[in-house]
Amino acid sequence: MKKILGIDIGGTKFAVSIANVSNDSIDILSRISFDSIENPKDIELSLFQKIDELLENLSLSSSDLSAIGISCGGIIDSENGIVITTPVLPQWLNVNLREILSKRYNLSVYVLNDANACAVAEWKYGAGKGSDNMVFLTCGTGIGAGLILNGRLYEGIGGSAGEFGHMRAECFGPVGCGKSGSYEGFCSGSGIASLAKTRALELLQAGKKCSFCDSLSSINQISAKSVADSANAGDKVAIEIYETAGDFLGRGIAILIDLLNIEVVSIGSVFVRAENLLRPAMERAIAREAMAYPRSQCRILPAGLGEKVGDYASVCVAIDGLSKESK
Repeated sequence: MKKILGIDIGGTKFAVSIANVSNDSIDILSRISFDSIENPKDIELSLFQKIDELLENLSLSSSDLSAIGISCGGIIDSENGIVITTPVLPQWLNVNLREILSKRYNLSVYVLNDANACAVAEWKYGAGKGSDNMVFLTCGTGIGAGLILNGRLYEGIGGSAGEFGHMRAECFGPVGCGKSGSYEGFCSGSGIASLAKTRALELLQAGKKCSFCDSLSSINQISAKSVADSANAGDKVAIEIYETAGDFLGRGIAILIDLLNIEVVSIGSVFVRAENLLRPAMERAIAREAMAYPRSQCRILPAGLGEKVGDYASVCVAIDGLSKESK
């Protein structure tokens, strides 16, 4: 049984995990979550400190580990282990994580785009298990796609395949991936919050009440969760916001279905937490936009690994990397 260190790099949180890995299971032994490292110059201090703390908690040293896997949003040069750019951490430009971590821990280090990493995890252990053609959508702070095609991860020629969130759904709309009207702008957690901030501003400036925001000074505190809480309590405006997000999500998935003829679309984060609010409008849009035959062959599912998909994903990066090297 191998022990692997996984590092999940997100826009608001980082997490480091150590797991026991066998041929058919991953057992997360311990995990530490902490605020994102905004400046890559702080990696050696902040990240190393958390990794060392985790190892100490388990009475392990780096020599007990087989490899390090890193999952990170953005454009990743997976062949060389470099973060080219990540929209959620704008100061991270051409950061060579493989070099930084292998030098410190003397281990093989593998780096993948987070959507790709989650796709591998969901394919091996989650909602896509048993399929050969599936897509994973991150649907967290941002939104991206990981593609499993013909039984293998598809990264494209430079590792940037699957940038679903960057595709433009409308000429105008909320900004995501630096592009107004993108799918990330409409469907991600930050996109839902952006839609809600606009509606709250409309209501409050008209002298009306807003269930998820009680004053103009509180607008920046709106989140996808606070809007979901209001929607689940029956607030019509909040329900409409999620219906808008669900509609755009469905439009995007319809394109993936028609283009790739996939068996499974697995969706993480916001969809796992608010499937009841997103699915009706999403399914209506898919029925309206996708061709009937490929639509009938595709299942849309919440991530089978649920809220743990990010931890599994970072570990799966190392599993996948070690597997490729052994062939």
